[in-house]
Order: sequence, then structure tokens, then C-alpha cells
Amino acid sequence: MLYFLLVAGNIFLRRTVEILPTFNNKRQAVDIAQQVQEDISGYLVTITAMNAAVGVTTAAAMYLCGLGDPLLWGTTAFLLNYIPILGPLVGVCIFVLVGMLSFESLWWALLPSVLYFGIHLVEGETLTPMLLARRFTLNPVLIILSLVFWFWMWGVLGAILAVPMLAILKIICDRLRPLKALGHFLEGE
Repeated sequence: MLYFLLVAGNIFLRRTVEILPTFNNKRQAVDIAQQVQEDISGYLVTITAMNAAVGVTTAAAMYLCGLGDPLLWGTTAFLLNYIPILGPLVGVCIFVLVGMLSFESLWWALLPSVLYFGIHLVEGETLTPMLLARRFTLNPVLIILSLVFWFWMWGVLGAILAVPMLAILKIICDRLRPLKALGHFLEGE
């Protein structure tokens, strides 16, 4: 379905503009569509750049602590970081297991997960919020609920798309007067 929505995206916008009764409504629909495209594109570029930084940093950290295949672990960190909250949690669990299987000493075994968690903490709690604060201020509780719901509906793909879909809903609600209260409800601090 996502594929067909992406292929037919302009058709839906054209049809929406065609059926709207007034010029102001048509202009508002186009304005909302452009705002969604700009904001989601900016979000995806920012998140991809931050995920790449997390992947490179994780690969370097795993290399320095002596864990085999650092590129694999960097790629894993890169991909898991697309799923907010749940991805890094799964990553910590993976690095605990890999550390336990790779090192005999408990302290060395926990080092990969501690390093990964530290990298994620710096990125997730400091850098990414500073870069995205102007564009996306979403309620964290609603992000978690959205993640759970879309993961339940569509699996991993749903979890990856949960935040962008929530952001799209907020953009639409902020632009339509009858839905402004819902947009305010979706907003974070």
C-alpha cells in the first residue's frame, strides 16, 4: 500500500484540489502538501545524517573495544536508530548478548553495550533534539503510543514510519482551523 501511495501521491493531491469548492481551500490543500513534503524531507535528512553519525561512531567504538566486525555493528546501530526508543533498546540488548559471547570478563562483556548506550544518549538526548526542535515538537507519550500502534499494525516498517506519520498529522492539524486543538494536543513542550 505504501508503494502505491508513493506512486500515486500527486494524483491524490490533484484530485483533492479538483473537488475542493473554493480557491482558498485549494490553495490551503496545496500549502499543506508542500509543508508536509518540506518538513518530512528535512526530518528524514536530519535523522539519516544523525543515524550515519551513530553508525560510524558505534563502528569505531566497537573496533576500539575489540569486538569483531565493527562495520556490521555500525550498520546495525544505523538501522536500529530509525526506530525511536525501541530501536536503541533492542540495540543495547544485542550488544549485551554479543559482548557476553565475545568476552570472558563481565566488565569487557558489558563495555560494547555501555558504549552504544552512551553514543545513543548523546545523540538521542542532545544532538537530534537540538536539530529537530524547531520543526518537530511532538508529545513523547504520543510518540510511544504511535510506535506501539504502528508496530502492531505494520511491524518494523510501521515503527519506522510512526513518527513521520504523527508529524504529518500534526502539520495537517496545525493548518486546519477545526483541527487546531488536536494539533496543540499532539505538540510537545
